[in-house]
Amino acid sequence: MKNFLKAFSVFSVLFIFMFISINGQNKVVYKKKTKFPVLDSIKKERTKKADEKKKITGIIIEKNKKTEKNNDDNERTLSTDLKGVFPPASINSFNSVFHFKPVAQYYTSTCWSFSATSFYESEIFRIHKKKIKLSEMWTVYYELLAKTKRYIEERGHSFISGGGETNSVSRIWKEYGVVPAEAYTALLEKNRKHDHIPVMNEIEKYLDFIKENDLWNVKENLAHIKLILNKHLGTPPVSFKHEGKTYEPKTFFKEVVRLNMDDYYSIMSTKYFPFYSKHEFKVPDNWWHSKDYLNLPLDVWYDVIRKSIKRGYSIVIGGDVSEPGKVGVSDISFIPSFDIPERYINQDSREFRIYNKTTDDDHGIHLVGYKKKAGKDWFLIKDSGRSARLGKFKGYYFFRGDFVKLKMLTFTIHKDMLKNILPKVK
Repeated sequence: MKNFLKAFSVFSVLFIFMFISINGQNKVVYKKKTKFPVLDSIKKERTKKADEKKKITGIIIEKNKKTEKNNDDNERTLSTDLKGVFPPASINSFNSVFHFKPVAQYYTSTCWSFSATSFYESEIFRIHKKKIKLSEMWTVYYELLAKTKRYIEERGHSFISGGGETNSVSRIWKEYGVVPAEAYTALLEKNRKHDHIPVMNEIEKYLDFIKENDLWNVKENLAHIKLILNKHLGTPPVSFKHEGKTYEPKTFFKEVVRLNMDDYYSIMSTKYFPFYSKHEFKVPDNWWHSKDYLNLPLDVWYDVIRKSIKRGYSIVIGGDVSEPGKVGVSDISFIPSFDIPERYINQDSREFRIYNKTTDDDHGIHLVGYKKKAGKDWFLIKDSGRSARLGKFKGYYFFRGDFVKLKMLTFTIHKDMLKNILPKVK
């Protein structure tokens, strides 16, 4: 009996399993999505409030934009009238050295390269009687490479910007040579104008990334920097043709340009250091901390400038041009009497402005001509900056002597004009 019951029980389980398998198999069924009206109403209310906030924010932002635009349109800068200022009548009034016509730097911070390149072009003509237009951007490319290399080596403790000092040109040419303007324009699209905001933004973002993630590797980092530079400025040529002959940048510098860069001196005037000695020009754009600046008293410093241009030696000069006496629409720069009367401009008044940063290093220019008028020194300035294109003489300024004495900080000149000074250098 036990065996029968056991067998019956097993049979029953198997029968039930088979019945379910044959007749009770589950099938896939699609149903309309269940909605929850209460939750939907909460979501709708949330969206409505967000839209209302967004609308209010949009109205406020638009209102502020209009206000800011109106403020920008009506913004005023401190300037001066021209009472008692009698500048030369035109560019042709000056005795000037050979120079190529002004070239605009547009949206770049590379006045240092434009001014120094122009200076050396004039030097090539003065020494060799050759007119060779050189590439400003060639030097900029390798300066940015050098600047980023130092930043990487110093683990971020080095200055990065498009700015620089004019003696960078000498340093770059010694290492890499130089090329004619047509061999490297750094303009990848026809009729495009220089705009270095994109390239600088990309470089800075990359450097920030490697700094934040401690990914310092000079070789790999510089390879990436080159990719960025090539993308925005183009790859510098390895060789090129000039007047029917093929050159490399170094051979072109050696055989055609033929300037001895050691013949050029950078000069400053500050009481911070002993005079007739060499020291560092302490500004951010001197990012490699060059200590090759010869420090001269102001009267000697200014006398070198005046004598040099009168004898046919041009000068690349730099300093502060953010001044009320710089009047672009009139092509002139001078020191207004409400700032300081000319008779009070001396080493101390100059030093005071350097110390309190009202005289700063912000622009490089090329001094190419001289004119004496009504007892005043006037200098013809070739300028790549935008304000030099506001007036009648596009790309030029007329600097009065007092502006040079008070606001210019450094200049570079050929050693010929320092013959009586160099023996005094300690």
